[in-house]
Amino acid sequence: MEQFVVSARKYRPKGFDEVVGQEHITTTLKNAIDNNQLAQAMLFCGPRGVGKTTCARILAKLINGFDNEDTFSNSASLNIHELDAASNNSVDDIRNLVDQVRYPPQYGKYKVYIIDEVHMLTSQAFNAFLKTLEEPPSYAIFILATTEKHKVIPTILSRCQIFDFNRIQIQDITAHLKKIAERENIEAEEEALRLIAQKADGALRDALSIFDMIVTFSSGKRVTYRATIDNLHILDYDYYFKITDCLLDEDISNTLLLFDEIIKKGFDGHNFISGLSEHFRNLLVCKDESTIKLLEVSDAVKLKYREQALKASSSFLLSALNIASACDLNYRASKNQRLHVELALMKLAHVNSALQLASLNIDAQTEGLKKKLA
Repeated sequence: MEQFVVSARKYRPKGFDEVVGQEHITTTLKNAIDNNQLAQAMLFCGPRGVGKTTCARILAKLINGFDNEDTFSNSASLNIHELDAASNNSVDDIRNLVDQVRYPPQYGKYKVYIIDEVHMLTSQAFNAFLKTLEEPPSYAIFILATTEKHKVIPTILSRCQIFDFNRIQIQDITAHLKKIAERENIEAEEEALRLIAQKADGALRDALSIFDMIVTFSSGKRVTYRATIDNLHILDYDYYFKITDCLLDEDISNTLLLFDEIIKKGFDGHNFISGLSEHFRNLLVCKDESTIKLLEVSDAVKLKYREQALKASSSFLLSALNIASACDLNYRASKNQRLHVELALMKLAHVNSALQLASLNIDAQTEGLKKKLA
C-alpha cells in the first residue's frame, strides 16, 4: 500500500512562485538575491503555518544553486543546518552552532543556519549568539524564525533584517485548496473550502491539515459543506438567518425553539451568541453596496445577507449588536448560562417594538413643541 503523505508536506512550495499570500516577502528576497544585497542575518516572524520555514529553505536552496531537489532534501551538502530552538535552546547548543560556523562550506557558496522558534532560546544562549550574529563570516547566512517577535531580545532584533509574514487571506487559502482538490481529483464545494479557510485562521498548514481530515471523513473523495460543518462542529449559518427572521417578526416562541435545537445538537451557548453578533455585523456591512466586499463568503451567501439586510433597519442591527455583545461579555459570569442567552434573545425580539415606541414618543414631543411655538 502506498504511504500516505499529508498535503502540507506533499504540496510544500519548492520555489518562491509557489508560496501563497506572502508576495511582499518573496519579491523582496528575490530582488535581494538578484542584486546581491542579501542580509547575513534575517528574522522571519509571523503566525504559525504561514510559510516562514518554507521560505527559509527556498532561500537556502536558491543562494546555493541547489536545483536538484533530492540534493537539497537529503542535506547532502552539509551546509544547510536547521536548529529547533524549542528543544535545543541552551547555551551549549548555541556554542556548538557557533563552532560549526568557523568552517567554510564544502559544497555551495553559503552555509545557511535556519533557527526555528528562536524566541525559545535562553538569555544566556542569546548572549552567546550575539557576536557571531553581528560579525558573521562572509559565507554564513542566519535565518531566524519566530511566532513571537516580542520575546526576542532587542540586541538580536537590532542585528537582523526583519521580515513580517502576514496571516494568509481566506480567498488565497480557498484558491490554493481548490487547486489541490483538482490535482487529487477530489470533488469539493467552494463553500466547504471557504469554511476550512476560515477555520484555519490565516494558517495555510492548518487549512491543509483540516482539508486532509475532511477528505478522510467524507466518502467517495468529496468535500461537501454539510460534511465540513459536521466534522468541524460548526453551526450552520442558516440557523442565524432563521433566528434573525424570527427576531424581526418578534416571534419569541420560534426563536427559543431554534435555540433549543442548537443546544441539543451539542453547540455551546457562548459560541452561538458570538456567532449571532458576527451575523448582525455582516448584515450591517451589507447595508451599503460599497462595504459588501468586506464579507468573506461566497456570492450566494452574500446575496442572502443582502436580502436580509434590506429587511432589518440599521437601528435594529445596532441595538441587537449591543444586546448580543453584552450577553457575550457576561456569559461566563452567569450561573444559568442558557437562561442568560434566552433573556438576550427575548430582548432582541422586542427591539423593533421599542424602536417604534421611541419613534412615536419623539413624534409626540415634536408635535407638542410645534404647538407651543405656534
